[in-house]
Amino acid sequence: MRIALDGPAGAGKSTVAKAIAKELDILYLDTGAMYRAVALYMLEHDIPLEDEDAVRAALPQTRLRVAYENGAQAVYLGERNVSTAIRENHVSAAASAYSALPCVREFLVAMQRQTAQKNDCILDGRDIGTCVLPDAEFKFYLTADASARAKRRQKDLEAKGQSVPFEQLLEEIRKRDYDDSHRAVSPLKQAEDAVLVDSTHMTADEVIAWILSRIKGA
Repeated sequence: MRIALDGPAGAGKSTVAKAIAKELDILYLDTGAMYRAVALYMLEHDIPLEDEDAVRAALPQTRLRVAYENGAQAVYLGERNVSTAIRENHVSAAASAYSALPCVREFLVAMQRQTAQKNDCILDGRDIGTCVLPDAEFKFYLTADASARAKRRQKDLEAKGQSVPFEQLLEEIRKRDYDDSHRAVSPLKQAEDAVLVDSTHMTADEVIAWILSRIKGA
């Protein structure tokens, strides 16, 4: 069984995907974390976004891998666990930019498909249902209005000790929505056969229960 969960930044995809994976006892692959890890590597090694040849050459050097430790996903660059570092706000913005490069998408989509071929799984991202797993048995598109997503993002960051003004987060969300939906390669969009879930006025638990009811009732 393969489940594709797409949607814009801040819609709550990872929270929902983790809960569904736990309930169904299947693998959860956070594809966004993989893009964040690539962006972190490029930032730390001063590899500019504008130099796609340099980015392409650096991708194998990232030694990116995903591991599952104590029931949770951990992301590594070489032997270094970067699961916390990739959640910094500046890395989130960079991830959107680097993920628009064809070479980055090709590199990571191949890894994601390889994982999905070997496991019952749920993948969340921007283009899972349209590009990574177009033949997934279940597809959902999770969204919410920009203000609601910015508030959730602010709450998540505050819980991690990061203080970012709401207006800044709202502007970042809107810019990321535009960038993700207008990029040339695998833009953010709802797959034609995906079920739309608007979580603006729903709690995470309500979204999880609703999606699970659709899967179990199929």
